[in-house]
Amino acid sequence: MDVPTLDEVRRALSLRPPELLPVRLPRQAAVAIVLRQPPSGLEVLFIRRAEREGDLWSGHVAFPGGGVEPGEGIEEAAVRETGEEVGIDLRALAVRLGALDEIQAIGRGRAVGLSIQPWVWALHGEPGPFRLSEEVASAHWVRLADLLDPARQAPFPYLHEGEQLVLPSLDVDGLVIWGLTYRMLEIFADAVGAGAGRRAPGFTPGEARGPRSS
Repeated sequence: MDVPTLDEVRRALSLRPPELLPVRLPRQAAVAIVLRQPPSGLEVLFIRRAEREGDLWSGHVAFPGGGVEPGEGIEEAAVRETGEEVGIDLRALAVRLGALDEIQAIGRGRAVGLSIQPWVWALHGEPGPFRLSEEVASAHWVRLADLLDPARQAPFPYLHEGEQLVLPSLDVDGLVIWGLTYRMLEIFADAVGAGAGRRAPGFTPGEARGPRSS
């Protein structure tokens, strides 16, 4: 499988400015797509959100991140939330590679007045053990090769207002990635594929149908 290197990811993102939503939504949020480069190949950091009553994305697999606080920039929110949720100081241990497209959040099949923008970072230092907040049940490094492997694609059944839908997802050894997180991976894979002169395998932009919630 043709998996991009860290240099190719960096170059691709430098050539693709992020697209912003045409209208500013009432609330903004940011997530961090954190990469590291062990000998086995590029890995991406995911968290599993804790089960929390009232959380639209309770228990879902996601990237570290959260809402932008008053007086804070979107990138700053991604950095702060990553430190709070998993204990990684991106300013000290990583280099920013770029931003991806801003998207509107979907929760339980409905659009909410919240925009989310992913920021991509590459670790250059060893972060040590995770220090998880109460909002995070677990954290996982997942090989980019597995995320881009078409064999990891799996249908995800989702009941929306009494209608049974089948959404796209990734199943990496029981870690199921779907909804907004899957959509952000689509955008990441598309950006990397275009910038590196190839389409990243495993994702076809726009292939998901029906409401996405994660």
